[in-house]
Amino acid sequence: MPINRLNHAVLYVRDVAESVAFYCDVLGFTPVVEYAGIPGAAFLRAAGSSNDHDLGLFEVGADAGPSHAGRGTVGLYHLAWEVDTLGDLESFAGTLRTAGALVGASDHGTTKSLYGRDPNGLEFEIAWVVPAALLDANSGAGARIRPLDLAREIARYGRDTLGGVGISRPAPTSA
Repeated sequence: MPINRLNHAVLYVRDVAESVAFYCDVLGFTPVVEYAGIPGAAFLRAAGSSNDHDLGLFEVGADAGPSHAGRGTVGLYHLAWEVDTLGDLESFAGTLRTAGALVGASDHGTTKSLYGRDPNGLEFEIAWVVPAALLDANSGAGARIRPLDLAREIARYGRDTLGGVGISRPAPTSA
């Protein structure tokens, strides 16, 4: 009985309206109307998703302290959302930068990743996954983590190359 994928995540936030605005305006999520009416809660769907929701947000109030996960307590470090192309990743880099939410960018070899922080200080990752057929000694498992040079990666793989093929999405089958 294998687990296939993450269906949704739920976050505790200080102000649900502020968090909804961030995830919708910056990351392109949309509110799920079916769940409206639960006080202090919101349910959002990612733009490319067919899930009934991908992100649940529950308000705990303005007096809630910051998360100390990884700095003094155990807890979740971040969620990673996958984009289809390096062009999509480039667009998110600009959007996150404009919103003041971009906190890092890394080349993990198999993934090219941006790191952002939401209004609650919760970190997330947006990643493009190198297709299996394009993995090599510089991009395979065990590659050294280095700063992301997005322009170089676009020149190497192409702006519109579909990521994750053969890894996070099935490879096309021949007829």
